[in-house]
Amino acid sequence: MSTAPPSPDQPPRPPDDDSGRAGLPPVPGALGRRLRGAGDRGRLASAGTALVGAFGGDRSEPLFAQAPQRWMRVLPYLIALGFIAVLIPVTTQVLSGDYGVDSGLAGAVGVAQSAPLLLAVSRPLAAWCLTITAVVLGTLPIFHGDAHYPSPFTPMVVVGYVVLCIALSLRESRRALLGVWLVTVVVSIALGFFRDRTSQDTSVLLIVLSGGVLLLGTLLRERGETQRRLVEQETISDAERTRRTLLEERARIARELHDVVAHHMSVITVQADSAPYRLQGLTGETREEFASIAAGARESLTEMRRLLAVLRSEDAQGDLAPQPGLAHLRQLVESTVRGQVPVDVSFLELALVGELADVPPAVDLSAFRIVQEALANVVRHAPGAQAHISVDLDDDALLVIVVNGPPREPVSPLESTGTGHGLIGMRERVRLVGGTLDVGPLPDGGFRVAARLPLAVPDSPTA
Repeated sequence: MSTAPPSPDQPPRPPDDDSGRAGLPPVPGALGRRLRGAGDRGRLASAGTALVGAFGGDRSEPLFAQAPQRWMRVLPYLIALGFIAVLIPVTTQVLSGDYGVDSGLAGAVGVAQSAPLLLAVSRPLAAWCLTITAVVLGTLPIFHGDAHYPSPFTPMVVVGYVVLCIALSLRESRRALLGVWLVTVVVSIALGFFRDRTSQDTSVLLIVLSGGVLLLGTLLRERGETQRRLVEQETISDAERTRRTLLEERARIARELHDVVAHHMSVITVQADSAPYRLQGLTGETREEFASIAAGARESLTEMRRLLAVLRSEDAQGDLAPQPGLAHLRQLVESTVRGQVPVDVSFLELALVGELADVPPAVDLSAFRIVQEALANVVRHAPGAQAHISVDLDDDALLVIVVNGPPREPVSPLESTGTGHGLIGMRERVRLVGGTLDVGPLPDGGFRVAARLPLAVPDSPTA
């Protein structure tokens, strides 16, 4: 038999999940599912989002300060040191050899224009202020050199300035970046007036490159931040949706249990009230005892209705029909068969029907709801599949097993996705009576739901 993925409303139980005794179900990881379910393209996109997100945080922190691995946090420093180690000697050599600048002054200019790149790792705006000042002062010796070389900016200045713009675009706000670029434009135009007209003009080149890098870096950073916030919001929404469903299911269980218990309490009240008229020869103390029992039962019913009013929503109406149980399984099966789902039911022959009176009401109702939800999942996610229901009495527990085969018909696109909320309700009902639940896919592509419900219901659910 081959394994087929379970329907979204029937997720396999995690290996370490004791579903019958768990409290809140584990919160699904929306980001983890996206990384696992996407292809190579999706993984690269998510990795890029995480990489851009590493630039976030306090702007006084170094770039990649939030990166998970140490080599990633050190990488910006290594890149900055690499550019500095190349730009300083090249600038010194070009200024002294091509522009005729004194070697000592050329070295000082190279250090002043390149060293701020190391500061740009943590404070790019301060590094830019130092760099733009050094660039302006460094153009003065160039104007007196050979007029045939690039002016007013040397190629080394253009390269270092573009690298600095990358660091700026990943950390600073749009307003700050716009101000940086406007200053760059003004400085480039102003210095362009002093260059020799026979030299190669690099002012326009610096304006275009710096503007393009600032714009592209800003768009990439904002896109990464938007995607990261969206993933976080989806994860929070998924968790809140699961908790809301859990609370709604608990409220529904409480309402159903009220109806079950209220029926028995009403019977007690009627029997206690009518006992003096049905039984002959009762003493006065016995009549008072019956009256006390009836009064206590009525008071309990009043308190239950008061608590139920808190759980009911404004538009929820009281259900006047008795709550279903295992005795109604035949009707459930017949309605499911009409939905084109073949169902086979095993009741320990029919001998079990006579013993259902010994099953506590909470267990009886929970077993019916578990079977009902399991069959609903078969109809939605495994159309045409053969379903088998087994209800068996153990020594001290009721065993409910619902198994279905693989779907024989195409699954509707509307039913191809789900949230697993049906299983949340099953787990809550099993937890209510202190039982255990085991759900998961079968090797042949079907699905299994197995519940063990103790007949001795605990006073409080096992946490």
